[in-house]
Amino acid sequence: MSRLRLACGILSLCLSGSVMAADLSSATLVEKGALTYGVAGTFAPFEFQKDGKLSGFDIDMIGLLSKKLAVEPKPMNMEFKGLIVALQGGRADIINSAMYINEQRAAQVDFVPYLKIGTLVLVQAGNPAKITGRDDSLCGKTIAVTLGGIQETYARQDDKRCRDKGLAAINVMTLPTAQDSALTLRQGRADVLFNSTPGVVELMDKVPGVYAVAGAEFEANTQIGMAVRKGDTAMKSAMEAALKEIVADGSYKKLIETWKFPASVSLFD
Repeated sequence: MSRLRLACGILSLCLSGSVMAADLSSATLVEKGALTYGVAGTFAPFEFQKDGKLSGFDIDMIGLLSKKLAVEPKPMNMEFKGLIVALQGGRADIINSAMYINEQRAAQVDFVPYLKIGTLVLVQAGNPAKITGRDDSLCGKTIAVTLGGIQETYARQDDKRCRDKGLAAINVMTLPTAQDSALTLRQGRADVLFNSTPGVVELMDKVPGVYAVAGAEFEANTQIGMAVRKGDTAMKSAMEAALKEIVADGSYKKLIETWKFPASVSLFD
């Protein structure tokens, strides 16, 4: 199945054409007048803690969407691995946590995609491990990734590739958060960090001279989305409609610019 068919068919990603107005009146909410969303606030710049409060692209986006839906956004901050369980158990209305869309997750939840992003290979400044990108230079090295994230999947794919070629195995070091992974690389306990392109941009902006990019961006068209319960058409339609409204009024584009994301992340013209 092509990526386009997966995007527009199985996951209903295409928002072109007419959709219903942004309205939650037909949806069942955890709390009346509120949009309760599951989030793992450890994935900067999408969601993270700043001065004791949640901040990030996703946090600002859900604020914009909630205004269109005339509800109050209410976060449930938890570990990433518990998000789908919380949604399926009725403790959250949606997941808003930069969740990468793949077929395994799409079998459990329905998605409303809002960005496409890639992944970069990050190394220490000066590149002491002599990494040249997502290639055989990774074999025998230690890659830091966030536990359960899509980058862990990529790293394990690379480990298998190395071993299948008779080269040294990759040590895939899983850490609880993206911040932990970045610190591990900075301290030299890992040779490489796989991170989202926006995450790398933020790291290099906040701590200049510490990290460097090795090689080209990969998996550049991977989509992330908000998740709703499987078959919850009322919630899914309302979120799609609200997203279309913030695209139409320009606030979606402005949000991308505010967080200094590359323009290529946009799913919409």
